[in-house]
Amino acid sequence: MFDFKIVFLGVIQGLTEFLPVSSSAHLSFFQSLFDYQNMLGYDIILHMATLFALLLFFRKDIFIFTLEWTKGFRKSEYRKSTGWSYGWIILFGTVVTASIAIPLKSTVAKAMDSPIIVAMGLFCTSLLLWYIGNIKTRERKLSLTTGLLVGFIQGIAVMPGVSRSGSTIFMGRLAGLSGEEAFRFSFLISIPAIAGATLLEIIEMFKIGRVTLPPYWWLGALLAFSLGFCSLVILRNFVIKGRWKCFSIYCSALAFLMILLNVVR
Repeated sequence: MFDFKIVFLGVIQGLTEFLPVSSSAHLSFFQSLFDYQNMLGYDIILHMATLFALLLFFRKDIFIFTLEWTKGFRKSEYRKSTGWSYGWIILFGTVVTASIAIPLKSTVAKAMDSPIIVAMGLFCTSLLLWYIGNIKTRERKLSLTTGLLVGFIQGIAVMPGVSRSGSTIFMGRLAGLSGEEAFRFSFLISIPAIAGATLLEIIEMFKIGRVTLPPYWWLGALLAFSLGFCSLVILRNFVIKGRWKCFSIYCSALAFLMILLNVVR
């Protein structure tokens, strides 16, 4: 039978995974409104759908940078290419992310059950987004130091309510990157992190045993993929134009609503 909640989850995943509004906060919010249980298999499918949307959006950068990075091991002239530096910066930044995010796994699981903690994370996100618009553009080149800083804040952003895209773009801009470069690096460094998190979920699924998918899971996955790609297009335009305050106001409003519902209940 058709279940509206299944399709709705796909829509939420697609809209919030990349926009700086914290997908974890939305998951926590709607879990408190609806009974979402035993959805691990479907959750993995939705994360894979938005990951494919990310790979499609950055397909040219991924192809060129990967080609230049691998050729750098064989030919010295490629060690001066953008792909060579990008590859190593993403690698070291990802190591920093993993060293922070993995130990926080149990803490994050507990925090997801607390609307107050999630709301506090949203307020932090709101402040970062409000401040981004005031950062002056300096057009600095990407460096290892910037990559490590972005990797660090990406690890912290596993906390519910803290937007991964918003916090990493903020750190990139604070380090002197242009809006376009901060946007690109934010999502390129997210690929191994998202893929790694999805792999951990798959391992967890195999530990549980047989996992079934709900009816019309494919429709939810298709919506997550389509809306995820559209969200990247929208965010890129907002980043270039420096329009962050609408996201900031939205995060504050959602945080206030979560606290209000918690008090009423």
